[in-house]
Amino acid sequence: MRPLGIDLFAGAGGMSLGFEQAGFDVAAAVEVDPIHCATHKFNFPGCAVVARSVIGLSAEEIRGHAGIGGRRIAVVFGGPPCQGFSLIGQRCFDDARNRLVLEFVRLVSELDADTFVFENVKGLTLGPQKAFLAELIEAFERVGYSVRLPPQVLNAASFNVPQNRERLIVFGAKKGIAVPVYPKPITAPDANDRRGNPRHTPTCHEALGDLPNADDYDYLFEQDEVFLAKWAKPSAYAAELRALTEDAWHFGYRRLWNPRVLTSSMRTEHTDISRRRFAETEPGEVEPISRFFRLPSDGLSNTLRAGTDAARGAFTSPRPIHYALPRCITVREMARLHGFPDWFRFHQTKWHGARQIGNAVPPPLARAVAREIMRALGFRPTRPKELYSLGDPELLRMGMADAAAHFGVQRPIQRRDRKSGARKRKQLEIERSALVASD
Repeated sequence: MRPLGIDLFAGAGGMSLGFEQAGFDVAAAVEVDPIHCATHKFNFPGCAVVARSVIGLSAEEIRGHAGIGGRRIAVVFGGPPCQGFSLIGQRCFDDARNRLVLEFVRLVSELDADTFVFENVKGLTLGPQKAFLAELIEAFERVGYSVRLPPQVLNAASFNVPQNRERLIVFGAKKGIAVPVYPKPITAPDANDRRGNPRHTPTCHEALGDLPNADDYDYLFEQDEVFLAKWAKPSAYAAELRALTEDAWHFGYRRLWNPRVLTSSMRTEHTDISRRRFAETEPGEVEPISRFFRLPSDGLSNTLRAGTDAARGAFTSPRPIHYALPRCITVREMARLHGFPDWFRFHQTKWHGARQIGNAVPPPLARAVAREIMRALGFRPTRPKELYSLGDPELLRMGMADAAAHFGVQRPIQRRDRKSGARKRKQLEIERSALVASD
């Protein structure tokens, strides 16, 4: 029987996927955002989605949703938001904005998990924010968990992801259980595989070069999928994400899907002047007006970010410019740079889809972390025989109100439409003015 994991603050499921690929059954995913919940439900049909905040949520409720009774839970993992930092002389956890972190500690203890993985921003290891991290470790020790010290910042680029993305990882285990060790890098400019052959981090071209060009399909302005797309020859990295290799599924469940269909690729309508500026920007440089980064063909992506959620104004984080095309990359291209396989789909809209990726832990990084949990607990990963069908595609097209109704929860505060529309109109006015001036 495969060991069980629980994903708290699950988002669309980057960590869920990595842990599944390492050999865990992710029994439940807790997530407050209904849009994320719908995407998680589509991609993980065997996982119970708990669409609510962790605040006040009990271990019994999670076990009930998952239908696992009193079964042993091998690991609880997740990245609670850390927003409040104290003034000098005040304990960090006295700040109400850090309540979610304490709820994470509480649920790890109440679920009686053998181990936990706490994931968060690199900034917690720097300056005065170190005090927050020290208090977190103390909190885990008070409820009976040992922590692997010092906590480590891992770069996804060291784990076969074509993106520089650093995340803090904290490992812990119940006292008396071996605490996992942090994974060692497997890819880098000078890394070698077990046979001594060079293993470099895949480049942006290796990640994206085989994908059909979204600009060739006008109907991608209205939908996010193409059924008769033209694919190029994939790199080894891309072939794995297209599930064309023998080990592409790792120890995860195979999904029924059509690898010829291009998904999550809705187009962005750029003005001619924007395309001209993008084309003039050198790869690896930042376009000076939009401040968009242009991907280097033979290098790595910058860190893909999520922007803000609806409650904080819903500001969109910029997507990079394609290394060979004068446009921003699509959600699918973002997913490739993040290590998500092509069968994994995101919300149809560019804003929600990009936000889901920017919030996610790259699955290959999560998989490397999960493997160390497996080793520490003495489990041998097994390849499941079950074949899963993905969920109803309508889950990926729901607005916030529909998603909230689907899960029977209250619709979160949303302020995006009016503001983002005004920003777009202002940007178009600026570009039209610039175009008139240039003429």
